[in-house]
Amino acid sequence: MIGFGPHLMVDGYDANYEVLASVEAVTNFLDELPKEIGMTKIMPPYVFKYDGGDKPEDWGVSGFVIIAESHISVHTFPEKGYFSIDIFSCKDFDVDRAIEIIKEYFGTERLEIKQTERGSEFPRDIRIATSITNAQRNRLI
Repeated sequence: MIGFGPHLMVDGYDANYEVLASVEAVTNFLDELPKEIGMTKIMPPYVFKYDGGDKPEDWGVSGFVIIAESHISVHTFPEKGYFSIDIFSCKDFDVDRAIEIIKEYFGTERLEIKQTERGSEFPRDIRIATSITNAQRNRLI
């Protein structure tokens, strides 16, 4: 098998203001989601509130958690009812389950969902990596 893994990108609209505005809620989400989708959390979530800078209405909560398989990140904009979530993994996961958890946790059905496969040339199998490397070396000779 070749390829690094799936990257799920979710944009949510009309989400629950209290969840979007809460460092604790976003922390809990990032703390529990890895286990729920079969990932391995390797550090506690890092979550913080930001003030929006030049646009005060853009304040919100951002956070991420590093998982053995890669990472999960969340950015919220409570005044706009919006959030974005990225789940990037080097192994397959139940995308439909992740989307259901996101809908329920953030209280919205209005999601924009994109998924892509990352690292299409990343060799997961050492035998494949060896054959690719040998083929490249032969071109240099």
